[in-house]
Amino acid sequence: MSMLDKLKGMLKGHEDQAKKGVEKAGDTMDQRTGNKYQSQVDMAQKQADDYIDRSRNQGNPPQ
Repeated sequence: MSMLDKLKGMLKGHEDQAKKGVEKAGDTMDQRTGNKYQSQVDMAQKQADDYIDRSRNQGNPPQ
Protein backbone atom coordinates (compact mmCIF):
# COMPACT_ATOMS: atom_id res chain seq x y z
CA MET A 1 0.00 0.00 0.00
CA SER A 2 1.42 3.34 -1.00
CA MET A 3 1.67 6.32 1.29
CA LEU A 4 -0.93 8.14 -0.81
CA ASP A 5 -3.41 5.30 -0.27
CA LYS A 6 -2.79 5.48 3.47
CA LEU A 7 -3.35 9.24 3.41
CA LYS A 8 -6.63 8.81 1.53
CA GLY A 9 -7.77 6.27 4.08
CA MET A 10 -6.94 8.58 6.96
CA LEU A 11 -8.79 11.50 5.34
CA LYS A 12 -11.99 9.59 4.74
CA GLY A 13 -14.62 11.10 7.01
CA HIS A 14 -12.28 13.77 8.41
CA GLU A 15 -12.10 16.19 5.52
CA ASP A 16 -13.21 19.24 7.50
CA GLN A 17 -10.60 18.63 10.19
CA ALA A 18 -7.92 18.17 7.54
CA LYS A 19 -8.86 21.47 5.87
CA LYS A 20 -8.65 23.25 9.23
CA GLY A 21 -5.21 21.73 9.78
CA VAL A 22 -4.02 22.89 6.36
CA GLU A 23 -5.26 26.42 7.10
CA LYS A 24 -3.61 26.50 10.53
CA ALA A 25 -0.31 25.15 9.18
CA GLY A 26 -0.29 27.76 6.40
CA ASP A 27 -1.03 30.56 8.83
CA THR A 28 1.78 29.38 11.12
CA MET A 29 4.19 29.25 8.18
CA ASP A 30 3.22 32.80 7.15
CA GLN A 31 3.70 34.04 10.70
CA ARG A 32 7.12 32.43 11.11
CA THR A 33 8.41 33.70 7.78
CA GLY A 34 6.96 37.19 8.15
CA ASN A 35 4.71 36.56 5.12
CA LYS A 36 7.82 36.34 2.92
CA TYR A 37 6.42 33.28 1.13
CA GLN A 38 2.73 34.10 1.50
CA SER A 39 1.81 33.58 -2.16
CA GLN A 40 3.51 30.17 -2.28
CA VAL A 41 1.92 29.11 1.01
CA ASP A 42 -1.51 30.26 -0.16
CA MET A 43 -1.09 28.30 -3.41
CA ALA A 44 -0.10 25.16 -1.48
CA GLN A 45 -3.09 25.59 0.84
CA LYS A 46 -5.44 25.90 -2.14
CA GLN A 47 -3.99 22.80 -3.79
CA ALA A 48 -4.32 20.81 -0.56
CA ASP A 49 -7.93 21.98 -0.12
CA ASP A 50 -8.72 21.05 -3.72
CA TYR A 51 -7.22 17.59 -3.19
CA ILE A 52 -9.28 17.09 -0.04
CA ASP A 53 -12.44 18.19 -1.86
CA ARG A 54 -11.71 15.81 -4.76
CA SER A 55 -11.14 12.90 -2.38
CA ARG A 56 -14.41 13.75 -0.61
CA ASN A 57 -16.37 13.73 -3.86
CA GLN A 58 -14.56 10.78 -5.44
CA GLY A 59 -17.29 8.28 -4.65
CA ASN A 60 -20.16 10.74 -5.08
CA PRO A 61 -20.45 11.93 -8.70
CA PRO A 62 -22.41 15.17 -9.16
CA GLN A 63 -26.00 14.80 -10.36
